Amino acid sequence: MIRTRQLLNDCLGGHRLTPEEGLHLIKATGREIFPICNAADELREERVGDIVTYVRNQNIHITNICKNLCGFCAFGRRKGDPDAFFDDPDRIRQKVKVALTRDITEICLLSGVHPDYTMDSYEEIIRVVHEEAPGIDIHTASPDEVAYIAGRSGVTTLDALERLRAAGLGTLQGTAAEILVDSVRKVICPAKVDTATWVRIIKEAHSIGMRSTSTIMYGSAETPADRITHLDILRSIQDETGGFTELVPLSYLHQNTKLYDKGLAPAGATGREDLLMIAVSRLFLDNFDHIQIPWGKFGIKLTQIALLSGGDDLGGTMFSDDVSVEAGGAEAGYLDPKVMDRISSDIGRRLIQRTTKYGRV
Repeated sequence: MIRTRQLLNDCLGGHRLTPEEGLHLIKATGREIFPICNAADELREERVGDIVTYVRNQNIHITNICKNLCGFCAFGRRKGDPDAFFDDPDRIRQKVKVALTRDITEICLLSGVHPDYTMDSYEEIIRVVHEEAPGIDIHTASPDEVAYIAGRSGVTTLDALERLRAAGLGTLQGTAAEILVDSVRKVICPAKVDTATWVRIIKEAHSIGMRSTSTIMYGSAETPADRITHLDILRSIQDETGGFTELVPLSYLHQNTKLYDKGLAPAGATGREDLLMIAVSRLFLDNFDHIQIPWGKFGIKLTQIALLSGGDDLGGTMFSDDVSVEAGGAEAGYLDPKVMDRISSDIGRRLIQRTTKYGRV
């Protein structure tokens, strides 16, 4: 406890945590977690004040057919599976029109990586959405997707990013990161790009002025040290590019996943691990303004406590999150801003609507 308090005092005084110090904090147990959460909340207040932000967004699932079929995912299907789907442009337009009735500012295209996708496929999808919703930020295309469609189409990943932006892409999803440790990736997502490729494509996006989120999926086959390694990679990228809008920690939902069924992962993260992931991310990522709370994975009550542990953003309204729901996230559908306001005001914070890039609406 003495070392923890000294580290927290140093951190509040401007000290940048080393990976070894971050590991010490993220492994805390017992009452020791509370001063860590309190220190993270102090830094959150210094950085963003008393506000809690959210974006009015709509998830649109275009297909659940996926080349990856990761062990932690219950959403992906093979071509030919009886419950596989793949929307054509007309169906996508219908979904966008419904989204626009909900006063959104962002559309998040969240789907499987169809094995037949090419550059042309992605450009068409993004163009269709952009034509129907020209003033809306289109948030999609992880580095894994960019690498795949670029490879199939014989273009560089930088060219692919430029073409997606020309088609209407607004911001890049920093997903497919999971854990940026290749030994872990070989277990949980062997069909996805390796760490070096993920980092390179994110840097390429930032180099052309395209902002992205950053993510970490924790609670599966990784160790606490792997989590800190991942955060250290993100911090280094942010030092170089400044292109991340936020960190989105994604707590692994185990219930319907092959990774858990095969005994390769535990039953997800505990509540202690969830709170420490938020708090230590705030303390370690001294060059990030925003730490998002994944309410669809935490549940509303733990989400509120996470807002007192370094988190400042509630993500989006979403209206649907089939990926989390199919993995067992019963609350991962739609979060009414009235509920967001209630849990925020209850802890003395103000709820503010934001844009994808954290501008005010």
